[in-house]
Amino acid sequence: MIAKDNFRRVSSLFIGVLVIAALMCFPASGWAQKTQALSIATGGTGGIYYVMGGGIAALLTKNILNLKVTAESTAASIENALLIEAGKVDLTLILGSTSYDAIMGKERFTRKIPLRALGVITSNYIQFVALEGVGINSPRDLRGKRVSLGAPGSSSELNATRILEMCGIDPKKDIKQDLLSHAEGANAMKDRKVDAFNTFSGLPTPAILDLATTPGMKIKILDLEEIIPKLREKFGPVYYTAVIPKGTYPGINQDVKTAATAGILACHEKMNEDLVYQIIKLVIEKKDELALVHKEALNITLQKAVVGSPIPYHPGAIRYYKEKGVAIQQ
Repeated sequence: MIAKDNFRRVSSLFIGVLVIAALMCFPASGWAQKTQALSIATGGTGGIYYVMGGGIAALLTKNILNLKVTAESTAASIENALLIEAGKVDLTLILGSTSYDAIMGKERFTRKIPLRALGVITSNYIQFVALEGVGINSPRDLRGKRVSLGAPGSSSELNATRILEMCGIDPKKDIKQDLLSHAEGANAMKDRKVDAFNTFSGLPTPAILDLATTPGMKIKILDLEEIIPKLREKFGPVYYTAVIPKGTYPGINQDVKTAATAGILACHEKMNEDLVYQIIKLVIEKKDELALVHKEALNITLQKAVVGSPIPYHPGAIRYYKEKGVAIQQ
């Protein structure tokens, strides 16, 4: 009897070991959910998209089970759209003007890219930065100067080019052109290697803030109010007048009017609907957590998220907004 009980105990132990071993080797899809990896394309390290994108990646990783999201530094919106098309990233922060060009297959896009919006989460401001005392008081004064337009192929470069053309300035002939990222442009100005540089980002832009707080640097941001009607006439309603409030950067003691466009969280049209629903829900309802990374996130609201996107919304986002009783305005 004792021998039989011992045999039963040994047999049970042996079976238990086999079960544990089987569980350890069993495919994740059977007994345990496999971690899904996503990536979000952002922008240069000196801009708001990089900071905000990192915050979104951390937020989603923390709150969606078995999801790991990483933020990728890029040359910004144009590259981001191409990365979405190629399937190399899953989400992107992208400018409204660039997203419109992408879905239409115009300007720098040779074919239509099926982008879909999750929501408008920022406003993006054209910011031409110059130093006080160098004779640059308006965009027309950039003629003959050394100017960084933005990173090569970025929306900063594209929009800077448009601004110059509206002033009758040929970017290839009438200025000494550099193509530098936000951070590189600010550093070049510190070293007096450029007279002005352009960013296209949210407020405050880290690279401009860094420059403005550097001892001996007193900056100005050029007012673009007179250019905006021409921009809208030629390129459509993706541009609107916005104000950079005084005090946004040290030394900026009065409001500055400039051109802005929506900053959109977007994805490929084929992205999973339930996942899109979860993502935009978290971004809007946990914006306070995002604001710990960048205070611009405090401006994310249900009402703003559905206004200003020139591209269609993803079905997962549409479902979320319907549940909240908010109508998309396009």
